[in-house]
Amino acid sequence: MDNFIVSARKFRPATFHQVVGQESITSTLQNAIKNNQLAQAFLFTGPRGVGKTTCARILAKTINCENLTEEIEPCDTCESCTSFNNNASFNIHELDAASNNSVDDIRHLVEQVRIPPQVGKYKVYIIDEVHMLSQAAFNAFLKTLEEPPAYAKFILATTEKHKIIPTILSRCQIFDFKRIRVEDIANYLDYIAGKQSIETEIEALHIIAQKADGALRDALSTFDQIVSYSGNTVTYKNVIQNLNILDYEYYFKVTDYLIGNEIPDLLLIYNDIIENGFDGQHFVVGLSEHLRSLLLLKNPATIELMHASGILKEKYIQQANKCSVNFLLKALLVCNNYDLSYKGSSNKRLHIEIAMLELSGITNEGEFKETSIITNKEVPKPEPEKEKKVYIPPKEPKIVSEKTTRPIAKQEDLTSEKKNKKVKLQVVSKDAGNGRTIKNISIKDSLEAAKKKTEEVSELPEIIIKNEFSQEKLVETWKSFIANYVEKTPSFANGIAKYDPILKENFEIEYKVDSPIIPKDILSVTSLLEFLKNELNNNQITLKAITPEKNEQKTAYTDREKFAQMTKKYPEVQKLKDQLNLEIDF
Repeated sequence: MDNFIVSARKFRPATFHQVVGQESITSTLQNAIKNNQLAQAFLFTGPRGVGKTTCARILAKTINCENLTEEIEPCDTCESCTSFNNNASFNIHELDAASNNSVDDIRHLVEQVRIPPQVGKYKVYIIDEVHMLSQAAFNAFLKTLEEPPAYAKFILATTEKHKIIPTILSRCQIFDFKRIRVEDIANYLDYIAGKQSIETEIEALHIIAQKADGALRDALSTFDQIVSYSGNTVTYKNVIQNLNILDYEYYFKVTDYLIGNEIPDLLLIYNDIIENGFDGQHFVVGLSEHLRSLLLLKNPATIELMHASGILKEKYIQQANKCSVNFLLKALLVCNNYDLSYKGSSNKRLHIEIAMLELSGITNEGEFKETSIITNKEVPKPEPEKEKKVYIPPKEPKIVSEKTTRPIAKQEDLTSEKKNKKVKLQVVSKDAGNGRTIKNISIKDSLEAAKKKTEEVSELPEIIIKNEFSQEKLVETWKSFIANYVEKTPSFANGIAKYDPILKENFEIEYKVDSPIIPKDILSVTSLLEFLKNELNNNQITLKAITPEKNEQKTAYTDREKFAQMTKKYPEVQKLKDQLNLEIDF
């Protein structure tokens, strides 16, 4: 039995011309070879499966070819090309940085760089997944990468460019590989199918290309999987069954029901989708993609972003003509919101059904038809109540003068007299009958009345609360404040904690501190006073701080002060510290 080779390896491009979807990069590399302007280091970066390693191998093979073609392609006949095709080239070395990421591996590579090539012009080192190198390995590689021998070329490949240190990036020519277009992938799959005599449907290849998300290697792996499932005939039905993809016919029907507001049909078709084993979130995501495709077809400038075969695109165009842009935009927003909140829903089926009800309410092109369960006939809708006519007063207020009732004819008259006149508004209010009453409201009088009321409230005297409390109760409350305040301001809490407060006459509280700085902490003193007033239920409490005199000995309460006093009393402690060269952390 012959060994099976997957399509990604069997049909790997061997020349720049065969590379799919990266024309700008391949043409740049060919021009660099033609003009003899090759850099010493290249960095190929981009998503998986787009041809980074393939282009690195083709570049290494091409620059060592002894007989380049006119199209700057390898000849495949010289000694260098033959040895490369047989995986026996001594000039081209590949290193997988994911498994060889230590500094010793890079040092071994640097030692190999010193040996010049025996056959060919260049020694090429391809380092795949270079972002996996350790920090020490990167640093060991810097000097060699910046100033390599003339015969050495480095090609680095990575999917995560942001993980590479800037000093490496600055030493390389960077090529950003892009995702491959759906059309290019579908055409290449058709080419592969023709090489293997496999019959395909264009819709099936488009589904595989869309599922690959721009990665040609993923598309080829999926293609091999479908061929193993269906044999030498790849149909649209086989693809959606094998990949568990919801048929686009469902989305066309759902969109028609949404436009027509056919709620019973919506619920029935969603029940059919659930019974076929599809997930509700999977359905919402697919419906969002379908609505996006319809929106793209509403403008000629965005039609090229729509990925579908010719026959299917015509069907999309027909349905897009039935939908308004406003409906599609609102429907996409609703689908996105329900997609985000799907995982947090307890009743997931009801969650999607509510989403469809909300989607059907966007358009008024149809209405939900209610039928009687007994007679199975349409229930007539009640006629809407006639709106009662209500008199609406004029919106614009009339301006009148307090001193005169004559109409104001000119703007100049209003400007010259506005300082001596009050402006009033005529407010029309309805009474019980059909008549109306006119009431004059002076804006100036209203503002003055509000200001006067505010001043009266502010002038109200504070209620005096004189609740008696004992010295013991004061000390207990004092310690409670210290315990709560020590985490917020430790210096203040520790400063008032050394001595108990003393209750004096008229609820004056004296407290002793060792430093005059402590009472100057206005914020903390205010917090202490408010705490005492609230806890002791007495708003007549005052605080008086007793600070030490200048000649009074200060009591040590910090570690630094305690050590200073200790050295004064015991000078040997200072000598011991100096002899042992100790550092004391205060």
